[in-house]
Amino acid sequence: MNKIRIFFKEKPIELFLLALALLKIILPFFLQNSLYQPHRDEFLYLAEGNHPDWGYLEIPPLLNVFAWITVHLGKSMFWIKIWPAIFSGFSFWICGIMAIRLGGKYFSILLVWFAFVFGSYIRLFYLFQPNFLEVFFWISIAFGLFKYIDTHKNIWLYVWGISLGLGLLSKYSIAFYFMGLLIGLVLSQERKVFLNKHFYFSLLLAFLIFLPNLIWEYGHNFPFLHHMRQLQQEQLQYLNTADFIKNQFLMNIASILVWVLGLIYLGFHSKTKPFRLFFWAYLFTIFILIALKGKDYYALGSYPVLLVFGACFIENRSSGKWIWTRYILSLQILWIGILVLPILMPVFSPQKLADYYSKRGLSQSGFCRWEDGLDHPLPQDFADMLGWKEISEKAEKVYSNLSDADKKSTIFFCDDYCTAGALNYYGKGLHIPEAYSDVSNFLLWIPDNLTFRNIILVRHSGIKKKDDINNMFERVRVMDSLNYPLARENEMKILLLENVQAKFLNYLRQRIQTKKALFRRL
Repeated sequence: MNKIRIFFKEKPIELFLLALALLKIILPFFLQNSLYQPHRDEFLYLAEGNHPDWGYLEIPPLLNVFAWITVHLGKSMFWIKIWPAIFSGFSFWICGIMAIRLGGKYFSILLVWFAFVFGSYIRLFYLFQPNFLEVFFWISIAFGLFKYIDTHKNIWLYVWGISLGLGLLSKYSIAFYFMGLLIGLVLSQERKVFLNKHFYFSLLLAFLIFLPNLIWEYGHNFPFLHHMRQLQQEQLQYLNTADFIKNQFLMNIASILVWVLGLIYLGFHSKTKPFRLFFWAYLFTIFILIALKGKDYYALGSYPVLLVFGACFIENRSSGKWIWTRYILSLQILWIGILVLPILMPVFSPQKLADYYSKRGLSQSGFCRWEDGLDHPLPQDFADMLGWKEISEKAEKVYSNLSDADKKSTIFFCDDYCTAGALNYYGKGLHIPEAYSDVSNFLLWIPDNLTFRNIILVRHSGIKKKDDINNMFERVRVMDSLNYPLARENEMKILLLENVQAKFLNYLRQRIQTKKALFRRL
């Protein structure tokens, strides 16, 4: 009996926090309509699970650990989505611990939970992408410094160091927040930490954790820089400062008051002076992202701390005779949150969502603006979850109609990583061979000397009459295409290229070797 009492020794508020964390984990599974498939980027990260390494051309290696587990557990949608869901629970739980330490009670914890459910975090923590790890480690880094400032126990400096090292293994943009925190330390009364040897030992620990990936990057000629240049040319050039700033408010639209008051509270109230570094860290992070034309969601990791302080401030000021304001604020957040939930998660079928946005004018509000700078019927993330199974099945149909002899000498080739990833994801069930691509990390996995006679080519466009490829095969035909208007990959073509000539084999092999050479240190 005594053991049972010890096991349940948590305080009611801690049990409340734990219950909300568990609810946060399971909630997204009830919010996504079953018609949606894995996101285009998830196909790439799942493919990396078949190729464990200390680095990849696009991202650091930590996500690969969970991709490897997912691959070996069967790659079902549950296993794809469970990892970001679990980390969302941990992220909220850490924020709740900070709120309790600041004197927060049930209402402040509830306000933070609302922000995790009725803001961009609900989507971020449902996509199997590096961002869910990044935000978790931003919070962990802040928590380590928060606890050190609160207790001045050196163990928390090592928590921040480990979080920093693992964070860099999840996404390199962690470095922005790290620099912001360093500036915040310099500008705050906690600058005395620079005289603490354990601070430097913790940084050394972070460096050692990150070192294997740094060595990999060096050995592959720093593909991260190549990836950033590519992003700048293809995506970031469409971004502008006004949209970036506007979207900082839209991403947490239901909880704007909470994080804004948290920022003000951190920056100007005497009670928060020991934690003022988080105020400066936020401002610096936003400034550097604007200067580098970063995407708006790159800043999401810097808001949880503001939400914690804002929630505690509101709870403190709304006690006593002002307690009625809590009900007004809660209803306001719930009303806005429920209104925008169909924008944050694909809760309805694609056509029903598109009709919902159109009817309410949301399709022209910026929520449905893609990386090309144009407004579309669906948010880009939702359009990126459509059509993959259909294009895979159409490609399989082309393959199944070949003779047995032709099948043995036919390969699948794709002009994008997402298509190759989708074909390989669905291909096992469809009994088609591995799909290749010379794009993204698929480039490093493709054999240098491919041997084939026919290609089933999946690409975004057909073959023009003047295209040289017409002279390199005996016959080139468009066999089918994707007819899914709401999918980002709509009208993707499936071509059958028959009886290759030797000059094309030489061209393709030279192309592959040349592209691979970019990522080899001579």
